[in-house]
Amino acid sequence: MKGYFIALEGIDGCGKSTQINHLSKWLPISGLMPKNAKLHITREPGGTLLGQSIRRLLLNSRQEESPEPLTELLLYAADRAQHINQFIKPLVNKGDWVISDRFSGSTTAYQGYGRGLDINLIQDLERIATGGLLPDITLFLNISIETSLKRREAKVNDRIESEGKEFLEKVLFGFSEISKENNWITIAAEAEPTKVNDVIEKKLFSLLKNN
Repeated sequence: MKGYFIALEGIDGCGKSTQINHLSKWLPISGLMPKNAKLHITREPGGTLLGQSIRRLLLNSRQEESPEPLTELLLYAADRAQHINQFIKPLVNKGDWVISDRFSGSTTAYQGYGRGLDINLIQDLERIATGGLLPDITLFLNISIETSLKRREAKVNDRIESEGKEFLEKVLFGFSEISKENNWITIAAEAEPTKVNDVIEKKLFSLLKNN
């Protein structure tokens, strides 16, 4: 039996890491996964050894060494192609479950809506990089710009996170549009983490209990 691929998306500070940590403990005991299936947690960029090198180029570059927007897009596509073929696809094909912190929706939101790159070009690259593989379920953790900035006050921002409020507004609009177009599950993530846990659990139960 084929496994499941779940992605979590949203702007920085939306709580993806917190919710993925919860799901990593809850899903294996939820009764939703087959007994022999294992759960694997990953992220983009950086889900493979090659991807970790790409992640450093994308997020930790000094200003004078920052990739141009098109270069940035191509690096994300390269990371995803490696991630899918080396990690995600083999695991799902053997019946395991995979949860990824970000996937192709983030590229469209950040590089398309945020950077202003051509959406059609991004979609063409995504078809090449993914080989048609998409998440079975995508959870969009939706928060306001104000909440995002407040939650990240004490955090050292990476290169993308340092782009500022106007950039983040474009990205959030992008996520909202992509979510509608692709029937993502939108989760109101402003609440306390435990309340968001409960909402996600109920959504997954309603979607997966009969599979």
